[in-house]
Amino acid sequence: MASFKEWPSFLMVFLFALFAQYCCTRIDDDGCNNHKGNSQHRCVPKVNYRHKEKEVLDQILGPGSYDARIRPSGVNGTDGPVIVKIDLMLRNVEKISDKEMEYSVQLTFREQWMDERLKFNDYNGKMKYLTLTEANRVWMPDLFFSNEKEGHFHNIIMPNVYIRIFPNGLVLYSIRISLTLSCPMNLKLYPLDRQTCSLRMVSYGWTTDDLVFLWKEGDPVQVVKNLHLPRFTLEKFLTDYCNSKTNTGEYSCLKVDLLFKREFSYYLIQIYIPCCMLVIVSWVSFWLDQSAVPARVSLGVTTLLTMATQTSGINASLPPVSYTKAIDVWTGVCLTFVFGALLEFALVNYASRSDTHRDDMSKKCDLERTVSMDVGDYEDGPNSFNMVRSNSTKPLMRPELMMSRDKMSQIIHQTPPMEKNSCWKSWMSKFPTRSKRIDVISRILFPMVFAMFNMSYWSTYLFREGVDEDK
Repeated sequence: MASFKEWPSFLMVFLFALFAQYCCTRIDDDGCNNHKGNSQHRCVPKVNYRHKEKEVLDQILGPGSYDARIRPSGVNGTDGPVIVKIDLMLRNVEKISDKEMEYSVQLTFREQWMDERLKFNDYNGKMKYLTLTEANRVWMPDLFFSNEKEGHFHNIIMPNVYIRIFPNGLVLYSIRISLTLSCPMNLKLYPLDRQTCSLRMVSYGWTTDDLVFLWKEGDPVQVVKNLHLPRFTLEKFLTDYCNSKTNTGEYSCLKVDLLFKREFSYYLIQIYIPCCMLVIVSWVSFWLDQSAVPARVSLGVTTLLTMATQTSGINASLPPVSYTKAIDVWTGVCLTFVFGALLEFALVNYASRSDTHRDDMSKKCDLERTVSMDVGDYEDGPNSFNMVRSNSTKPLMRPELMMSRDKMSQIIHQTPPMEKNSCWKSWMSKFPTRSKRIDVISRILFPMVFAMFNMSYWSTYLFREGVDEDK
């Protein structure tokens, strides 16, 4: 037995051992789970679920357990077709080209299908889904856009694509893409038209016996709230099915129709108002003097060339089509009015020269008649006149030139009643020359006909636009 003097050393060693055991116990408790309601103190180590994800991926996608070349089974493990549900989000409509008849969109495209070969243990909800970025690791539907002209994926900063595998075998594929799609347009009502542009998604190789596309329940197509188009407004969109049959079988197809309405305010400011102003400016020549030939010719030719340039600019932004568009009717009639104003001046100039020539001939005839009468009076002598004497002085006249008072009064009062009551002829009598009358009539006729054309044009095309909208 140890002596009394050795007890302090044993006590020190014992206390040091207790302290070391206490520290180790605290360190172990920090990594353990203390379950309440259990009298015993159990120590469970933490699980690294990221490491578990790797184990699960290696397990379900291993070379011996999964083959991406084989399509999944049908519903409930049957041999029926794979059901692929599709939805998309329209992020942006970049342009709508009338000349090329195409439009460009940017969208997020999503597909969902069941693949029972990819089921895995979720560890009591700790592992909600697995994420992949390589689409070639799993089986993918062979979908393509049938009306696509060109397209590209987005790879900045990383490829904008992911695949999520859920514990029950559900696969979600999402990708952001930009597409340029064809959009056949009917431009008969341009620019008062509405256009329908489609987005078609078709299976390339799998027939409906193996693969069927369906729209996702609820809201299959989403559109961002701040979508803005410079010359169009997206009125609505419609989803539909468009299965196609070929010599090799029937293929599943989905489509979404985007209904665009053209904004008319741009064309009103850029086309219709300038054309109206050119037509009205061409009428200024009706108020210029007929002798101002340089001014009237310059005004007519300038407005005609400007109108022709405006028409050419409009047609340059549109495709060559075999039918007549609404804008063609407008520009054609405006060009006709401007050309008519120029022809009116040619007619006025001809009438003016004709009036001048007629006045000259009339003066010449009057002069010759006066000269012949003077010569005849001189040759007849003084005996050829009958002198009529009275208390007052009266002119001397030849007998054949004298006319009775009753006959003169009868001629004066025999004015045709229609001419007396005609305001039009009385008003036109204020303008003695034909050239002036043509200008005056044109001042009234051209604006009236143009106003009538505007009434018929807008009533016709606006009514047809409303009919198309109801359809």
